[in-house]
Amino acid sequence: MKILHIISSPRGEASQTIQLGNSIVKKLVAKNEKASIITRDITTEIVPYLIGTHIQSFNTPPENRSAEQLELIKLSDILIAEVLDADIIVIGAPMYNFGIPAVLKSWIDYLARAGVAFTYTADGPVGLIQGKKVFLAIGSGGVYSEGDYKAFDFIEPYLRTSLGFFGMTDITAFRIEGVSVSALKDNAMQVALEKLSVLD
Repeated sequence: MKILHIISSPRGEASQTIQLGNSIVKKLVAKNEKASIITRDITTEIVPYLIGTHIQSFNTPPENRSAEQLELIKLSDILIAEVLDADIIVIGAPMYNFGIPAVLKSWIDYLARAGVAFTYTADGPVGLIQGKKVFLAIGSGGVYSEGDYKAFDFIEPYLRTSLGFFGMTDITAFRIEGVSVSALKDNAMQVALEKLSVLD
């Protein structure tokens, strides 16, 4: 079993999503002691935002790419290879202004290459990254999985849509919620960890 852990919070040990993601990984390793883990911290191993030269490089046939384009596409190739090589992907996703951090969006942009992550057919788009199990570790100050603010949650729907478009449809979301709500914050992590019992 190969596990890829994506970290998108810059808060280090103080990050609730990193703690939750690490707990998910530990549960998975406990069931398979021979599992290998690759951690990709995209807050320190920066994934630059896409600019025109990146997109042009992605859209140029491999045999026609210049040396500069090959260099520009190298990081995308590495990130895609990590995903393709993994059996399980754990993605930490703190809520920033109702959505995912910009660095996580950038990581997804580097995966989103036609002919590599997906292709278009006569019957519509088909994802090419298949056979993966994905766990989301979502963190938020309020409660967005249910109730009055569910409509403001653009994290889980976006990740399910984007990853599903690439072929990764086996997705389970775990959440730590209410970390900024006085009545919930003290027990928020414990509540989240208890829900991981389904992985035992």
